[in-house]
Amino acid sequence: MPRPVQYNTKVKLVEMPKGYSGEGFFATSLDKVVGLARKNSLWPLPFATSCCGIEFMATMGSHYDLARFGSERMAFTPRQCDMLLVAGTIAKKMGPILREVYLQMAEPRWVIAIGACASSGGIFDSYSVLQGIDQVIPVDVYVPGCPPRPEGIIDGILKLQDLVASESLRRRTGPQYKALLEGYGIQ
Repeated sequence: MPRPVQYNTKVKLVEMPKGYSGEGFFATSLDKVVGLARKNSLWPLPFATSCCGIEFMATMGSHYDLARFGSERMAFTPRQCDMLLVAGTIAKKMGPILREVYLQMAEPRWVIAIGACASSGGIFDSYSVLQGIDQVIPVDVYVPGCPPRPEGIIDGILKLQDLVASESLRRRTGPQYKALLEGYGIQ
C-alpha cells in the first residue's frame, strides 16, 4: 500500500519590503528591491587554506546545503563573485594575494572571515601568520570557532544577508566607505 503524500507545511516566504499596494500594483523603494535581490543571490568565492576549508566543504554538501540560501553559484574566479569567504590560516606572504583577489571581485563585495585564524591568527601567534585578515582587507562578518561548525558558517552567511538587505545603494559611494577603503590603501 503506498504511503500518503505529505506536503511541507512549514514553507516560509521572503518578507515583502515595505511599500504601498493596491489592486494589481505594488510600489516600494529601489533600495529595498535591490537589497532583496542581492541578499538572495550572493555568489561565494572560497579562499580556504586549512581545516576551516574542510568545514566549509561540509557546509556546501548535501546535509547542510548552502544553496538553499541563494549561494549555490560557487565560482573560483573573483571577477564573477561578490562574497569572499576566507577560511583558515593566512600567511603574511599570502596577504598581498588575498588583497589582489579582493580587488578583482565585482563591486559591491562582501567578506566573511571564517574561523579563529582568519579572524585573529588563531593559535598561530608567529611572525609568519597574518593576525587577522582585517589587516589587509575590510571584513563584514566574523565567524568564530576553531574550526567553526557548518551551522556557524551558515549563521555568518545569514548575518551577511541581513547586512546586504539593509545596505543602501549609495553606501559604496559615500564618504565613510571611501575613507574605509583609503585606510586600507585602496582607491
